[in-house]
Amino acid sequence: MKTMLLPLTTMAAILLGIGPAETAAVAAEPSPSLADPHPVSNPTSLVMLAGDWMPQNPHQIDFDRLPRIPVQHAVVSDATARKGVNQHNYLIHYKGRFWAMWSDGPDIEDRVGQVVKYATSQDGLNWSPPEFLTPYPPHSGPDSPIYNTRSKEGFRYISRGFWMREDQLLALVSLDEAAGFFGPSLQLRAFRWSPATRKWDDIGVVHTNAINNFPPQKLPTGELAMTRRMHDYSRTGVQLLIGGVKALDQWTSIPVVAKGESSLRAEEPIWWTLPDQNLIALFRDNDGSKYLFRSFSTDNGRTWSKPVKTNFPDATSKLYGMRLSNGSYALVSNSNPKRRDPLTLALSDDGMVFNRLFYLVGGRHVDYPHMIEHEGCLYIAHSGGKRSVEIEKVRLPDLDAMRMPTAGIGR
Repeated sequence: MKTMLLPLTTMAAILLGIGPAETAAVAAEPSPSLADPHPVSNPTSLVMLAGDWMPQNPHQIDFDRLPRIPVQHAVVSDATARKGVNQHNYLIHYKGRFWAMWSDGPDIEDRVGQVVKYATSQDGLNWSPPEFLTPYPPHSGPDSPIYNTRSKEGFRYISRGFWMREDQLLALVSLDEAAGFFGPSLQLRAFRWSPATRKWDDIGVVHTNAINNFPPQKLPTGELAMTRRMHDYSRTGVQLLIGGVKALDQWTSIPVVAKGESSLRAEEPIWWTLPDQNLIALFRDNDGSKYLFRSFSTDNGRTWSKPVKTNFPDATSKLYGMRLSNGSYALVSNSNPKRRDPLTLALSDDGMVFNRLFYLVGGRHVDYPHMIEHEGCLYIAHSGGKRSVEIEKVRLPDLDAMRMPTAGIGR
């Protein structure tokens, strides 16, 4: 009982497994709470992962001992033989087929000449040969002297996800200079699938100076929203684009995380709607905390609470989460703070606290996940060592039958 008398920041330090040198950083954040989170009454809670199976320090979870999900595995595309890049994977099910899209580049990710490719499947496991979704970026194809370099003179496309809009299948891509992250001419563009020509048509700019993380989702108001980073997001922070209903390119940009607002260096954010219609956002932290940050909105994304470091571990990698048809929430991520291995799948009943954490795929570098639910199964796309696009098919009845161990699984 004595531990209950410790200062709250000290308790937070114990739960997060940090030493005295880092306790000051915890204290500098919004006062952390050990009570259950709530968008209104307790937005500063650090609790995001809970269970009797957890060690006191979440970074000490033995990920090899997590329960393993039964999966069916498939490879959509593999660029290993040519030493190419395959990553930024997205899925959708449209008109009786699964569709996958991804960034396909030379040698190292996001260099000059990178394109976006796609493939389709009837069953999610057997895929057509990859085809070009975009052309080569302007003046940046294999015949260019700056192809496969980092150069402000060359361009690259980056895969940004499928979007069903007015019964049309759109593919979002970003286009910018390939010198750094990101170039000053950064723009988010849309390509539309044409069933007549069986080709993708470039239909223009969705938003200038913007790269999203995942395609638009519907807000409780009926509006659409997606996260936005500008070309200088390390200085300007993360925003939310709201709109996209009246016109493809009509959006309002809302600040979510500004530079200097917290110790968080926000990267690759995600969000979803909670059962009470409030919103939650999660952030990868590029400042090296190795934990996810969380923020809430109670006004449909117009304002957000200051992000709080949670106790959910993270390798500093891309993540994806969604609400399932049974009402629970699933989060796929690289939760091992030491490396991007394995990918894990966490489950939550309320969308805020996850009490089940399962091993999905690993034993190697795996990252950049996205998932969809279709006819009683989850289809989870990911990259293998940034060289391949792969699928893990998970039956929801198998997932429902899984249980966490009763004893702790710490190292």
